[in-house]
Amino acid sequence: MFIGREKELTALNNLYASDKFEFAVIYGRRRVGKTALINQFIDDKKSIYFMGVESNSKQNLENLSKIIFELSTGFASAPTFDSFQRALEYVFKLSENERIILVIDEYPYVARSSKSLASTLQLLIDKFKDNSKLMLILCGSSMSYMEDHVLSYKAPLYGRRTAQIKLLPFSFDETCRYFKNFSDVDKAMVYGMVGGTPQYLLQMNDKLSLENNIKNTFLNPISSLFEEPENLLKQEVREPALYNAIITAIAGGASRMAEISSKVGENTNVCSVYLKNLLLLGIVRKETPYGEKSSKKSIYSIEDNMFRFWYRFVPDNNSIIARGATELAYKRIEPHLSDYMGKVFEEICTQYLWNEQLKEKCPVHFSSLGRWWGNDPKNKKQTEIDIMGEQDKNTALFGECKWTNEKVDLGVLETLKERSELFSYKNTYLYLFSKVGFTKGCIDKANEMGNVTLVSYEDMLV
Repeated sequence: MFIGREKELTALNNLYASDKFEFAVIYGRRRVGKTALINQFIDDKKSIYFMGVESNSKQNLENLSKIIFELSTGFASAPTFDSFQRALEYVFKLSENERIILVIDEYPYVARSSKSLASTLQLLIDKFKDNSKLMLILCGSSMSYMEDHVLSYKAPLYGRRTAQIKLLPFSFDETCRYFKNFSDVDKAMVYGMVGGTPQYLLQMNDKLSLENNIKNTFLNPISSLFEEPENLLKQEVREPALYNAIITAIAGGASRMAEISSKVGENTNVCSVYLKNLLLLGIVRKETPYGEKSSKKSIYSIEDNMFRFWYRFVPDNNSIIARGATELAYKRIEPHLSDYMGKVFEEICTQYLWNEQLKEKCPVHFSSLGRWWGNDPKNKKQTEIDIMGEQDKNTALFGECKWTNEKVDLGVLETLKERSELFSYKNTYLYLFSKVGFTKGCIDKANEMGNVTLVSYEDMLV
């Protein structure tokens, strides 16, 4: 099943329609749906699709030669070109008079095995682009490699691309489109468990209960999701054990560099390098209090929902799961699910505000949203604000998100108002988000204040 990616497909089809040389770069983390997008795009078009393998140059050249000859002659068996340059020249010449798409998927594997490939492509693009109808697509899962060796101004191919697409996981709204049979609450829970990564969403079965989905995937040793984080780390990094220790430390509550360093038993310089790579992979997020630049206040959290859920619940129950005690493992997890969903709900609410902004329904025209934490001098304690966004020095919004089975009451509104007064904005707008709604006292006070918007989870799904 292919859903979404309308914007990306439109962009690719517009490039295709130009009927001149085009060069698109598609990149994004593993499992995010790059190959599915490409296959959908080339489905009804004349194309050469070549998947690079983690092997030597000879093997990749043989594979490419076979695919090229299959397209041009219709025969599966064919000779091998003596170099990538000869193979690619042949494709450029094939496309002089007709539109052909050449896809090199997992380009980093091919480029690493053939060090001169990027320079060869540069040479051939410069030579043939004015008289070619080739549409070249380079695709890769190694984000750092694609950014440093394809997109960077230092890369041989810099300045040749005509488009680039960084493919991101689906938003919550897009994720909901996957599932017809889950309840509204279960849709949020599923998003909290696997995020918007298509490959993980495919593991969820909306004909089963949420409980059975958790049991069948995260608590099942033969499920692909059971070992997914460790397998992904092995594919992406050289020392998965230390990366695993760092993610475990963050999942266990260590959020500052010093805390993480202490938990894993490595100095901060070492941890800093590893955290930087985890940020690039989209597994970890680095935050500073909204509107502040100081890195001293920076904290780290797990960005990817599947990693967050897995590291929160699987390692502590590993022995139980290994013994096949699925029911017991679930009983240990279930009481903590609502608490776990707190941060997930903040993420869903943030996306909702961005959608309202795009629809021009938000009274504050913010350019960014984030969390804030810091000192409350009046109450002499540390406090935090779930969501904050600034329009200018005079205008801002503040949001509080509650994923509980109780209606949000007047006390929550008064607390948010008090926290907003830690800042000196003349115009403030308050947003309260609730899983199940609001008490009459809260609704009446919100109406009286006039600058308060109450949003229930049900409202967000309309």
